[in-house]
Amino acid sequence: MTGRARARSRGRARGQEAVTPGAQPTPAQEAARHVLPPPAEGELVGRGRQKRAPGAMSAEAVLQISAGFQQVKIGERGGRRRDFHDAGVHTRQLMEHVKESKTGVSGSSIELRANFMRLLSRPQWALYQYHVDFKPPMESRRLRSALLFQHDETLGKARTFDGALLFLPHRLHNTETVLCSETRQGERVQITVTLTNELPPSSPVCLQFYNIIFRRILRMLNMQQIGRHYYNPDDPLNIPQHRLTIWPGFVTNILQYESSIMLCTDVSHKVLRSETVLDFMSTLKQHCGDQRFPDACTKELVGLIVLTKYNNKTYRIDEIAWDHTPNNTFKRGDTMISFKDYYKTQYGLEITDGNQVLLVSHVRRMGPAGAPPPGPALLVPEFCYLTGLTDKMRNDFNIMKDLAAHTRLTPEQRESRLNRFITNISKNAEAQNELSTWGLSFENKLLSLTGRVLPAERIIQGARMYEYNPWTADWSKEMRGLPLISSMPLESWLMFYTRRNGDVAHALLQTLNKVAGPMGIRMQRAVMIEYDDRQESLLRALQQNVGPGTQIVVVILPTNRKDKYDCVKKYLCVDCPTPSQCVVSRTLSRPQALMTVATKIALQMNCKMGGELWSIEIPLKQLMIVGIDCYHDTAAGKRSIGALVASLNQSMSRWFSKCVLQSRGQEIIDGLKVALKAALKAYWKYNNCLPSRIIVYRDGVGDGMLQSVVNYEVPQIMQSIKTMGEDYAPKLTVVVVKKRIASRFFARIDGKLSNPPPGTVIDTEVTRPEWYDFFIVSQAVRMGSICPTHYNVVFDSSGLKPDHMQRLTYKLCHMYYNWQGIVRVPAPCQYAHKLAFLVGQSIHKEPNINLDDFLYYL
Repeated sequence: MTGRARARSRGRARGQEAVTPGAQPTPAQEAARHVLPPPAEGELVGRGRQKRAPGAMSAEAVLQISAGFQQVKIGERGGRRRDFHDAGVHTRQLMEHVKESKTGVSGSSIELRANFMRLLSRPQWALYQYHVDFKPPMESRRLRSALLFQHDETLGKARTFDGALLFLPHRLHNTETVLCSETRQGERVQITVTLTNELPPSSPVCLQFYNIIFRRILRMLNMQQIGRHYYNPDDPLNIPQHRLTIWPGFVTNILQYESSIMLCTDVSHKVLRSETVLDFMSTLKQHCGDQRFPDACTKELVGLIVLTKYNNKTYRIDEIAWDHTPNNTFKRGDTMISFKDYYKTQYGLEITDGNQVLLVSHVRRMGPAGAPPPGPALLVPEFCYLTGLTDKMRNDFNIMKDLAAHTRLTPEQRESRLNRFITNISKNAEAQNELSTWGLSFENKLLSLTGRVLPAERIIQGARMYEYNPWTADWSKEMRGLPLISSMPLESWLMFYTRRNGDVAHALLQTLNKVAGPMGIRMQRAVMIEYDDRQESLLRALQQNVGPGTQIVVVILPTNRKDKYDCVKKYLCVDCPTPSQCVVSRTLSRPQALMTVATKIALQMNCKMGGELWSIEIPLKQLMIVGIDCYHDTAAGKRSIGALVASLNQSMSRWFSKCVLQSRGQEIIDGLKVALKAALKAYWKYNNCLPSRIIVYRDGVGDGMLQSVVNYEVPQIMQSIKTMGEDYAPKLTVVVVKKRIASRFFARIDGKLSNPPPGTVIDTEVTRPEWYDFFIVSQAVRMGSICPTHYNVVFDSSGLKPDHMQRLTYKLCHMYYNWQGIVRVPAPCQYAHKLAFLVGQSIHKEPNINLDDFLYYL
């Protein structure tokens, strides 16, 4: 989502920014925003960020405007606003077969605990919404609040004011109330309070209001808002050896669930780096020298998110103002003041390096009513902490291991943290007073509910059928030594390697020959080709040796450098369509693990050439399963990449894949209509008939996008199907798949709180009454708490029973050929993700159509 979309999803009107209550305004908000010219069209740098040539900003560009505060407008009429929880999308009422019940029956029951707390009591009074006008206009939100709250005798103690809208539990005597206040300077201000809405307790706006009240509770617990969530800076977890700090926090939301309104809360963590941007710039300068520093600095910093130490607000670095330092001045009120003096007087912070350049963050919001949009904020690197992890950090095993020790909580640790959070709220007098003022009270324990565990699936491999241990959710041992469903003979294939990796390459070749026989793969010796350790040499070797008769290419890469990998994939997926398998030499360097690695490589190679590994019994006939996912390619001008993967046979072991690149702002389904039509033609070619039933699993749907899927994508899918013939009307089901959710479930097994077993289905209590939805826990994890996947059936003309829908979804989680086990989402979704990711990360073009029938992206 864009920054503006994220703002709307947090409940803000388009173009409006909410200021963290209790936090000091930033200097740019308090005093001056320096307006820079928009970034020039230019060279793309790094991950597609715009690069500005280092240089001075024109004098005309440096304007100073005061920043007005804009606030949350809940219940705003007119205006486009994205709802973070997709409230207001009612799809279940259109499906007759689930109007009465959407719960399944198969499987054994299991007692669960969930991270939800019931709302025991809520106010029975109406909520009155008032619009507040100030004359003359007051830009500071803090000042507006202070002026309004001089009239407690009129308004009462129970009130919520966001700077523009006032909410009261009682109605004022008049529809329009005029009040007068005075500023400290003696200026008289007229305040007009006008009734705009009367909201009954059942109104969805009241739920938003409860969330606002609860966020106020979090602030009373001294938690700081960063992005959407709240974190506790007073209880940091330090990892000094990696210069990292973790702030623990919580994700919270209050929604209407099946039988009651509940608070869902989960543990969250914010990773902060102990180094400031200035520290990072100094280290970078030492490494690359003065001449290369501006370019290197722009490439590394632009696009990163920083946290300002004086008010815990986050900003995205958009540019670097190379000719601005803390000694520059701006107009504050009627006087000019330098950044250095401003920070000293406002925050008591000393700037130690007066020559550091300033960072530019474009403010993505509109100005106050009648004013132009504010310009970018200028930030001091010394006071900005880097957030998140770099790619280099993510690839460092030791860093990720030490981070996981703090952030990957077991079910018992997670429950303990949540219970402590509940206790802190109940013991905080200020928080309890706030809740009682509004008539709210929550249950002080986590929700108990009953789920079901679906029976374990039997894996079909060749002529054999076997079961696996569901707690491991892995059948690599069971499938060892058994022939695959279908294996492709390897007769003409190439292996590329560097001179340094010659021994590793020959060891891999020998091991592949060993493991191929028991799988039923006939393997001739590969043609071995040595290349120099240079990118142009590798590309030249591919161009000279790969021909139309080549079945597959194996490339041993000396390092995991992305450009080398991209070079191979671009050439072999676009220019010379040939399945390819890249492997880093380090992966092959341990002789004791070579057999296992070679087995997985052999399986992948077989899949990429059109072979089939295993299958699951699926009783539905003439069924086509479709998976859709998308990826945003920042390196190609923020284009969207849509991937569609569709099954071609009854056993779900053959797949058709298509990828489409969309221009920025274009709906992803526009290109996928063509892809779906191509998938239906491929199905016809393979089966000599069209599917009588199509089930689409739509992944990659962000917060607030559900309405768009229902109103736009579903009709487009139906229209695409119609192009196959007016008489062709298959049964259609569209399911939205969501992985990034806050819901967590725990089971008590052998007296200990544990993760639920794979196959656990939850379709009561914590589902939404207006949706046909359910959760499935499909994996088994060794560390931490399992995250369930949420499935929301937004359209269904098939009439499949909920039980059948749930079981089919779980079955499909077994069919991802890149892992001999169960994955979090149905296989076509995972395939679509892999395809979209490959194109977005490495190829940036549509793959050649000759590869459409192969899983070449595994």
